[in-house]
Amino acid sequence: MRFTDLPPELIEEVLIYCDPIDVACAAQTCSALRTIVYCSDDSKLWRELYLMQPFDDPRICVSQDGRPRSSPIFWKDDLQRIMRARTVVTSEKGLAVLKPGEVKEVLETFLMLVCYVPPWREFDTSLSQISLNLVWVAALLKSGFLDQVEKQALSDTERQLVSRLHTYFGLTQDDLKPEARVKSRAFVYCLRNYRPENEYGPLLASGKVNWIHMQAIHHVVSMHLVDMSNEEPLILALFPMTLPFTQAAIPRGLVLDEEKDWAGVEGAWTVNFCFCDHRDLLTFNEASATTLDTSMFEDPEFREEYRALEVKLYVTRTDKDPEHPTRPVISFFGEMQNPSTSTMTGRVKMTKDNQIQWHFVSGDQGNAIWSSEGIQVGGIRSAFGVLGSWTTIFHDSDDPVGPFWLRKHDHVPETEP
Repeated sequence: MRFTDLPPELIEEVLIYCDPIDVACAAQTCSALRTIVYCSDDSKLWRELYLMQPFDDPRICVSQDGRPRSSPIFWKDDLQRIMRARTVVTSEKGLAVLKPGEVKEVLETFLMLVCYVPPWREFDTSLSQISLNLVWVAALLKSGFLDQVEKQALSDTERQLVSRLHTYFGLTQDDLKPEARVKSRAFVYCLRNYRPENEYGPLLASGKVNWIHMQAIHHVVSMHLVDMSNEEPLILALFPMTLPFTQAAIPRGLVLDEEKDWAGVEGAWTVNFCFCDHRDLLTFNEASATTLDTSMFEDPEFREEYRALEVKLYVTRTDKDPEHPTRPVISFFGEMQNPSTSTMTGRVKMTKDNQIQWHFVSGDQGNAIWSSEGIQVGGIRSAFGVLGSWTTIFHDSDDPVGPFWLRKHDHVPETEP
């Protein structure tokens, strides 16, 4: 008895236990199998095949702003895209297997997986709620794919996509190289990157997030958290600014569309920030220079300070946002904990590309001096926190600038049962 003599239902039952690539190969062997795989009247085979993979069930996934994934789900198309992305990353030929223009689709496929995941529902220390998508993508990308892509000639769109994915992923092997850290510091401390049109932060003039800037901020801050040298092989650096921490955190029973504090602003936070000597900053940004001299950051004597302050935030009001009716603008007030006497006021709102933007000013005894712009990285209320840039409220040409990282103490707030 031949395999194709079995009832189609049994053949499908066998195929769903195979790797999707093997299923595609089987479909090329004869018309009978090709019909079963590609010409069925329903999507049952591809749905079951998808659900047998180490991915989250897309039917229970939400977007980064907490909305259910739109239906219908195109099981075959999505799985084929994912398998193609896996093939590109795992191929012994490296990026040579990419078709012209395909890098954009591969990056978008990985972002689809990491941006649509089940939300973290309850605060606990176990890993039972962690997204399968995030685990799978993190394991796949640790091979160095991001470093390879960033060495290619990319379009502006592709550069933004890979920088966004890199920011979510965390540190790569190339990030440990001194020259990479120099490049990121040069971007973060370049005063030309802070203008009225980008709100003096990691934004584009369009109002969308500038992920190239975000990646540089992430790199600068992360290198104060991870103590590794370029000589050490980086398997996977797991710390609070890596892919698993991008998972949205929506406590059970919380209805975001009805919750005024939808972003989870209220509570205890830690704000971490970096800065360099103001004289060094001005020397680096010499106004007469046509190209910036980055040798200052290569000097072993260069010092970059890293500080942390504790702050408690309180929601003071909300205002309607016509472009995002269920995500009102949240205004808040914050008090720094001892020994600081600073206070903070700010707002949280959605950007044009559905990212969560934070703006706040701070200073001693209510006298605002410092101004900060940041973006929540990952899903709504994620444990990753907010990355951004700080400067002064005056925005003078010689004002100091630097990166900051704002992270909530409990990444899944407790709610009433």
